[in-house]
Amino acid sequence: MDSNLRVYLRKTLLHCWQEVLAEGIGTFSLVFAGTGAIVVNTISDGAVTHLGISFVFGGVVAALIYGIGHISGAHFNPAVTLAFWTSGFFPKRRVLPYIFGQLLGAIAASVLLRISFGRVGNLGATLPLDGNWLQSLVLETVLTFILMFMIFGSGLDRRAHIGFAGLAIGLTVGVEAAFMGPITGASMNPARSLGPALVSGIWQHHWVYWVAPIVGAQLAAIVYRLLSNEFKDTKPERRRD
Repeated sequence: MDSNLRVYLRKTLLHCWQEVLAEGIGTFSLVFAGTGAIVVNTISDGAVTHLGISFVFGGVVAALIYGIGHISGAHFNPAVTLAFWTSGFFPKRRVLPYIFGQLLGAIAASVLLRISFGRVGNLGATLPLDGNWLQSLVLETVLTFILMFMIFGSGLDRRAHIGFAGLAIGLTVGVEAAFMGPITGASMNPARSLGPALVSGIWQHHWVYWVAPIVGAQLAAIVYRLLSNEFKDTKPERRRD
């Protein structure tokens, strides 16, 4: 890591270490529970089931939003952090620390699963069905677009029903994992894909799970900007650095 980047991260972390720690714990919990369900499903010969795995992903996301959202904003996803930043809802100085915390949490979860169970079920690594990376690129972009759109609509728009953001976002994750998980892995999250890939050593088409979520989230930001009068209908004050 470049020395200037290290100094920058160190200074920034001193000012937002609580939020970054919360993001790390949240992303750890997401990956540990979600990919852990995949591992246990493999060990138990399908006892968890695909729908069960989808429920775990959606349920843990909803729980984390309600449990940690008031501390860090409950991003748990580099694509979400970047979309908030480019939309003006998140300060630039916190982008890298947040992503650092998310990636570290995801990796730690995969390391713990590897120690506990071995390289079972590829530790939940995301891979395109039959190696069709173009199909997964398109579908993961659409999935993340829908997810980010729901985040803007339920979590930031002042016209939305209060208190339902966690439920709406968790349901979106669970539903998308249920119907598209067998095709793309339904990652929608670079951190969720990086942890298992790094620890299991499975890197085939890994770039798809960075490019597609980031592009999908950015497209959602563009579209929601149009629907919210340049974000004038959103609750938080826009913050720029």
